Amino acid sequence: MNCMNDTERRLRPIPAKVQALLKRRGAGDVVEIPAAAVAVADWVLAKCKFGCRGYGGCLTCPPRSPSPEETRRLLAGYRRALLVRFPSEIQSVRQWPPLRRIMGAAERTLFLYGFERALALAAGPCELCDECDFDDCRHPDLARPAMEACGIDVFSTARAAGLPIEVVTSREEPINLYCLLLVD
Repeated sequence: MNCMNDTERRLRPIPAKVQALLKRRGAGDVVEIPAAAVAVADWVLAKCKFGCRGYGGCLTCPPRSPSPEETRRLLAGYRRALLVRFPSEIQSVRQWPPLRRIMGAAERTLFLYGFERALALAAGPCELCDECDFDDCRHPDLARPAMEACGIDVFSTARAAGLPIEVVTSREEPINLYCLLLVD
């Protein structure tokens, strides 16, 4: 019988298989960070509402995604996370890597290793369906909100982790897409 208490469970090493899966699927960096280092700011949702064509376009976008306050409460229940950078040469969301499928596979792998609280957050609007069915999600096992849809300041979080991120000023510039895997 395993008598490991909650504190000991949280300190278990993250299985290398999770990082290997993410790297194999296109991640440029996978960095373990304290959950407390994830920056949440109210202004981020305003940028979604007043700057994103996809605002309100799916179940994983605001106003249906967790609010910054809900995200702060969620993060308070975690000690660590994996910040995952996917470099992309392509600006078009529909041509990005299938981030929700990749992060969903990583979440499931971590869960099967006994990290029952594993939860993934993706980047950008949901790419799982061409048109969202607001009454009945066709992919509840994979549909996850983007970090920014939950009020996470991706720029501050990535910079604090020492990862590259810049404002993209033209469609020809490469971009860095960031996802988060909450661990324990």
